[in-house]
Parts: sequence; C-alpha cells; structure tokens
Amino acid sequence: MKQALIIIDMQEAFFLDNANYLFEAEKVVENINSIILWARHSEVPIIFIQHTDSNEDDDFAFGKPGWDLYHRLLRQPEDQVIQKTTWDAFYQTELAQYLQEQKIEQLIFAGAQTEFCLDTTIRSAYSHGYHHNMLVEDAHSTLDSQVLDAQQIIKHHESIWHNRFVNIQPSTFFINK
Repeated sequence: MKQALIIIDMQEAFFLDNANYLFEAEKVVENINSIILWARHSEVPIIFIQHTDSNEDDDFAFGKPGWDLYHRLLRQPEDQVIQKTTWDAFYQTELAQYLQEQKIEQLIFAGAQTEFCLDTTIRSAYSHGYHHNMLVEDAHSTLDSQVLDAQQIIKHHESIWHNRFVNIQPSTFFINK
C-alpha cells in the first residue's frame, strides 16, 4: 500500500510563547523528525499542511512570524507544502488531487491540534475513501482547553479514532520497521 506522511500545522505560532505552547512540544517535534527520517528512507512522500488564517491579526496569518512551519522540522525543498484556510486539509486545497496523482492509498498523520485540524482532516480523509490510515501516537499534540487538559484531549480523541478512522502506532513502530 503506497503511503504518504501528512504533518499538520506544526507552525511557529505553537512555539512563540507559553500561552500557545503545545503539550510535550519538544518530544512531539523529535518524534515527528524521526518519522520524517523514516519516510525519507522508505521513499514515503512527506506533506506539510500549513494553516493560513484570513484574519491578518492572527498568529497564523500569511507572513506573520507564527505562520512559518516550525524551523526545527526536518523539511526539505522536495517536500510538498499545502496551505489550508479551514480545519480540513482537504477543503478547497490541492491535497486530494496530489494524493490521487501520487497514487497514495494510506495516510500517516502527525501534527497539531489534536481536536481541531488533525481531527477534522482524519475524518475527512476517511470520507475521501482513505480507510486504512495511521496516526503516530506520540507525534501529535494540542493545548489545554477550559474544560480538559491537553493530555485528556489527546487520549479522548485517540479513543474515538482508533480502529474507526486510524490505526494508532507509536513512532517506534515506523522506526523499527
């Protein structure tokens, strides 16, 4: 099954200040970079999804310091970068077309934020016919909400997704292949 690694919204805005700092951010980045190295070695295409907010005052607005992909990611010029304006990386983007052109059958997800863009894109991928996807368990994150802390949000979403929308595996699953 031909795979693609999709890294969602790992942008500078999540690393600029403590208010928006992702839960276990450094560990998540380290694990994403490990998966990127695995993908390169395995000739799996790497797709970075970059949120672009239309509100020019937002941290994720085009050209703002927070909009850039996080500088510590092991991104290369040949990696695909797709900009999105909603939580769904498929909505009004070239993602579906790119996946079809590359004959991709399985998506491997990592990134941020668990309950927003990751959740919406995982569900949308299923609706687009991608039914055998994977989530890298220790390579996605979010922020605390007013109701739940980040760790609870992550565990809650993983319990909903597992064996419905994705098969959940730790980063070591890929690295040890």
